[in-house]
Amino acid sequence: MVLLAAVAFLIIIGIEVPGLVRKKMWRELTAFAALLVIGMAISIPQTLDMPIPNPNTYIEIIFKPLSMWLEK
Repeated sequence: MVLLAAVAFLIIIGIEVPGLVRKKMWRELTAFAALLVIGMAISIPQTLDMPIPNPNTYIEIIFKPLSMWLEK
């Protein structure tokens, strides 16, 4: 399954990246690469049945002090 996911990502890269480079759309290429890396970071552990951390936990850690400060 990991190989299938990697092939899918390679196909997506092969379709999208040449057009972005040809048109010199560097910001879009950067955003595409960032989102693709996030997608791979989530999908590959999922195919290996590894637990994926909940992003709400990290958001809560960041914003809890701010909410406590605003409540005062």
